[in-house]
This record gives sequence, C-alpha cells and structure tokens, in this order.
Amino acid sequence: MSPESQQPEQTPARSHMRHPLSFVRRSNRLTPRRQRAWDAALGQELLDIPQGQRDTAVADDFRIDWKTEFGRDAELIVEIGTGSGEAVAHAAAQHPEKNFLAVEVYRPGVAQLVSRLRREGLRNVRVANVDATEVLDKLLPEDSVAELWVFFPDPWHKKKHNKRRLVQDSFVEKIAHVLPDGGIWRLATDWSGYAVQMRDTISASRAFTNAHAGQRVGQESPLTAVRLEDLDARSMGKTPQPLPLDEAVDDVGGWAPRFEGRIQTDFETKALKAGRKIFDLTFVRTPRT
Repeated sequence: MSPESQQPEQTPARSHMRHPLSFVRRSNRLTPRRQRAWDAALGQELLDIPQGQRDTAVADDFRIDWKTEFGRDAELIVEIGTGSGEAVAHAAAQHPEKNFLAVEVYRPGVAQLVSRLRREGLRNVRVANVDATEVLDKLLPEDSVAELWVFFPDPWHKKKHNKRRLVQDSFVEKIAHVLPDGGIWRLATDWSGYAVQMRDTISASRAFTNAHAGQRVGQESPLTAVRLEDLDARSMGKTPQPLPLDEAVDDVGGWAPRFEGRIQTDFETKALKAGRKIFDLTFVRTPRT
C-alpha cells in the first residue's frame, strides 16, 4: 500500500526524511502483457506524472486540473493504496456520475487495474502510480475531495515497525486539508491494533468527528471479540494470549457498520478465512472555524 494538508513549504526530500515511508517496494517488473496495458493506458486512465527526487515522488512544479482531466465537474472520490483496484473499479461502475482517483505504488497492481478499466470501459477513473503523500501535497487542492478511502493499508503489526503505518498525525492533517467541511473519510482494516490506532489518532484531531462515536461497544464490539480469543495471533498461527473479560471489553467503540460501497475483495476474503475481524471507521470533516 502506498501512503502519507497543507501544502508544505519544505522540499519533498526533507518531507521524506521526516516521515518514514509506509510501504516497501516489491518487484515492479511487468510481464509483457501488463507492460502493453501500461503503455496503452499511460496519459489516459494512467496519469503521466513527471517524477520528482524519488521514483514515487511528483515533480515540484507539476499540478493537475481535475475538471479538465475528467472533462467534467463531478464529485471526486480518492482511494489510497488501491492495490489491483477491485474496490475502486466496482465503485466506479456503480457510480458513473462520480470521478475516482486510485493511488498505488505497486506497478503490477496498477497495470492490472488499468487493464480492467479499459476492458470494462470505465472512463471515470484515473490512476496515480506515486506515493500518496505526494498526491495529497501536490495534486489535490484544498477541499477538492468529497470522500477519501483507505482500505486495508499495510498494518506493520510488529511494534518496531508501527512508525511506518500510514495513519499518523501528519497524515491526518493532510487528509483534513483536501476534504471540505462535511467530507467523508472511510477506513477499514483487519488488524485490531491498527484499528485502535486509526480510531484514536483521527478522533484526537479537531478536524474530524467519528460518525459512529460510542456505537458498537462492549460485547457488540469486534475489538472485544478479538481480545477475548486473541484472534490476530490465531490467524498468524501463533499461540493466542486472550485477555481476561474485564481487560478485553472495548468500552470506547466507534466502529462503523460495513460500508456498503466497499466490495468484498480477495484480500478481505482471505482475512476472514484466516479468522480475523474487519474494522470499519467513518469520519466526517469538522466544519472549519
């Protein structure tokens, strides 16, 4: 998953040094078939973005006029870490009246998505093969995004790697910048520790309000269920260490019902099969004062 506002005054290089990348670049080699899909889509479904100081960075002076890019003025929905694009392609097909931007650093996944877009004739999606922080800082103006989605980002579940997680204070500020008052931020994860970090980090920001604050607490909370059986450890084949009931009960809640617009992807299906719980969160951009 790719990921991390205000338009920063520091250079991209300094920004990179201050914020650890939340992704590791896997092999970016494309098969001949995917390379052909990439080449055919470049400059159309696949945005032709000039490279900055890193291969996932955007050139400092590059900007996009989204109304011109899509050829219309429509609601823009952005998905960060789109993978092979199952969720965004399905949503775009269901809502042709909306514009979608998919952000992903993994080239084979991008090639798979653009091939699908062309095959299904979906003209309301654009794909950016760059770091999401660069997109937020340089390509998305203030108040330009109606909804932003972060579904199943890399959990970096080892404690020493938690600093690489996408949802940190600085990332929350960037999302707040591009969402207008009342704009929606939807998130989902299958790891309880990351779910708690997401909920608590975003809730601590004055820029956002949890749309389901206080809901699904106690025995109704998926977090309580995970803690009582240590489902995360079980799913990884480790010896579970369940918490006693008085420590396991989630008395905060705030978990949203499943977002109906999010199709169940192959990734989510595997997570459920492994015994993990899915945590959905929905935050609303608080009106600026």
